[in-house]
Amino acid sequence: MKITRISVYKTHLPYVGGTYVWGAGNAIATAMASVVVVDTDAGISGCGEFTPCGENYMVAHSEGVEAFAKLAAKQLIGEDPRQVSRIERLMDHIVQGHGYAKAPFDAACWDILGQASGQPVWMLMGGKLTDGAPMYRVAPQKATEETIAEMEVHRASGYRQFQIKVGRDWAGDIDRIRATVPLLKPGEKAMADANQGWRIDNAIRVARATKDLDFILEQPCKTYEECQQVRRVAAQPMKLDECVTDIRMAHRIVEDRGAEMCCLKISNLGGLSKARRVRDYLVENRIPVVSEDTWGGEITTAAVAHFAASTPEEYLINSTDLHNYNSRSTGIGGPTTKGGKLYATDTPGLGVTPDFDSLGHPIAVYGE
Repeated sequence: MKITRISVYKTHLPYVGGTYVWGAGNAIATAMASVVVVDTDAGISGCGEFTPCGENYMVAHSEGVEAFAKLAAKQLIGEDPRQVSRIERLMDHIVQGHGYAKAPFDAACWDILGQASGQPVWMLMGGKLTDGAPMYRVAPQKATEETIAEMEVHRASGYRQFQIKVGRDWAGDIDRIRATVPLLKPGEKAMADANQGWRIDNAIRVARATKDLDFILEQPCKTYEECQQVRRVAAQPMKLDECVTDIRMAHRIVEDRGAEMCCLKISNLGGLSKARRVRDYLVENRIPVVSEDTWGGEITTAAVAHFAASTPEEYLINSTDLHNYNSRSTGIGGPTTKGGKLYATDTPGLGVTPDFDSLGHPIAVYGE
């Protein structure tokens, strides 16, 4: 089997809640999705997606996928996409870093491998170890009363974990946490996610002012070192997110026992292939993880769902249904949600096909 054509599509994904506000004053109303479709001479096509949470989120850029495609297409065409490790190494040789741009190509190859072998991606990644991943739902930065109302709506839909966005105003964030966390019901969890937004001193102030409450403190500061400085004085469990970028950082976290849990954004780690290695290393060292990505539609959520399904249940904190955050789609089919859980498909590959009506015409085509 050989790759014969690579097509890149772009589409806008408007946020269903109007404006999504997070971290230190970041806000997006519409995300830009990049979808890669890889065609083969066997008549099998695979797809992958990268969607950043706003321009330049985590040094990623929405134009990175087409830039990488332009560089890589000539070398990828003619290769066997089922050889996912070879494709991964080839892409890393073409361009150093920029894993987010490679991630949709990696996912498309896993999709093709699954279809060609008649197996869902979760089977290829180790088997189904979680049948229905618990989901969290984000409560963006809004007035506290609106946040509480949103949490009630999500609770009625089956969600039992809530990510409360903070990071813009540390003093106001204390009030926001103290107003929402006590409303949790038995069995529910809350993450106060600053998305790198606080200075060290202010993060410490927040941690100390809320030390009597049971919640997870998520990525309070920009760097790993800053988060560790907060961790030395915080009573809350810490979840690292944006700074979990590769296997080297995973090694460092394990060596330092630098977090109680890690969020694994597939695109941030460079795709399913690299994310699987990071996950397996963390789980082997008894650090639980989150299966997630930077944003996305149905194609991204399919990859997230298969990644979650192949994660040991006792080491999977949660996942999320990113496609339900948008009013437009990138794919047809894919994972389902029920009772606050995310279920990967049992069909071969990722189990999702591109929604060409939503994607429109490709912005770039390479090959036949």
